[in-house]
Amino acid sequence: MKPSALPPDSVAVVTGGASGIGLAAARRFAQMGFSVCIADLGADRLGSAAEQIAAASPHGADRIMTSETDVSRVEELQRLEAAVCARFGSTDILMNNAGIQPGSGIFGPAENWRQVLNVNLWGIINGTQVFVPGMIARGRPGLIVNTGSKQGITTPPGDPAYNVAKAGVKVFTEALQHELRNTPDCRLSAHLLVPGYVFTGLTAHGASEKPAAAWTPEQTVDFMMDRLEEEDFYILCPDNDVPRALDERRIAWAAGDIIENRPPLSRWHPDWKEAFAAFVKAAG
Repeated sequence: MKPSALPPDSVAVVTGGASGIGLAAARRFAQMGFSVCIADLGADRLGSAAEQIAAASPHGADRIMTSETDVSRVEELQRLEAAVCARFGSTDILMNNAGIQPGSGIFGPAENWRQVLNVNLWGIINGTQVFVPGMIARGRPGLIVNTGSKQGITTPPGDPAYNVAKAGVKVFTEALQHELRNTPDCRLSAHLLVPGYVFTGLTAHGASEKPAAAWTPEQTVDFMMDRLEEEDFYILCPDNDVPRALDERRIAWAAGDIIENRPPLSRWHPDWKEAFAAFVKAAG
């Protein structure tokens, strides 16, 4: 479903909407005249974000709402869905975007694993299971956008909990789109947003200046909206350092580990370093 084809009275719900990509997306939906609800943690953060979103909306603050919501808790998402229905009557765009990245190790703290899986994976499952059945039943056109990661596709070493969660988001969103397209009279489509290097609070690590290699959240959302207009399912974003061609080679190499029976994560294996470099170079 193209965003431009949605009715002007559409309602967008964005989790993790108080900053980064979520805030940029919420501003864009507001600019389009849609009602917007952002869900996140922190009343001050939500209040500041709501002011920015209202400034972008032709309707001002009248069609903007916020909700303190922990997406890892299904009962809080149920409360959010009821509140959106009470205020705006429905949901037409659901962007499951909330995420954390405290860091992890294979033998690291189990609590970090629980937090990452509960927010980054279960948050998307919870949001989908709470909101989407009602969206289907209303019979209106709509979108579900789930924020994944390249780390969930090429699974680089260094943060296995995050990789596991985002790999799960990819698989879940693929299954969701299959379900939607095989549901009679369903007018919804699901999409997997796969950002590149984006300068946000999650990636800044205390830095205040955007690195030259990174995109801004606004650039990422611009790209997302363009690809949604083309009805892409996989929204694979480049950045200022990595073009799509390089992403494609990295993804193909990762899949080739299985096909060619190479060691797992062979891209980072010293015995395969030269072969990977040659594989990338062969793409020109």
